[in-house]
Amino acid sequence: MYFELPDKKYFSISEVSKLFNVNNSLLRFWEKEFEILKPKVKPSGVRKFTKEDIEKVSSIYRLLKEEGLTIQGAKKRLKSKNKESLDSSSIIKKLEKIKFELKNLKSNI
Repeated sequence: MYFELPDKKYFSISEVSKLFNVNNSLLRFWEKEFEILKPKVKPSGVRKFTKEDIEKVSSIYRLLKEEGLTIQGAKKRLKSKNKESLDSSSIIKKLEKIKFELKNLKSNI
């Protein structure tokens, strides 16, 4: 899944949930389940996601929703630090970006 992010430092949980078409509660659940996902939380409880956090959400989303892994399977994959999985993840992101750009070009023709 590729999308253009606005140029800003922080994103609300609602903005992130809309990007991935998931509920806010699912993002909070993933935050508890995956130690790599740690958005900033204000004393009021408001979560602020950085672009780096959104990349982590994207990885979790891809593993769970697109590849169909279980929570445990996704945790293993994320913890493995396997060079091959990191390479394939970056390749997937690049291909998704190219697909996004091609769709934009096609719609402008």
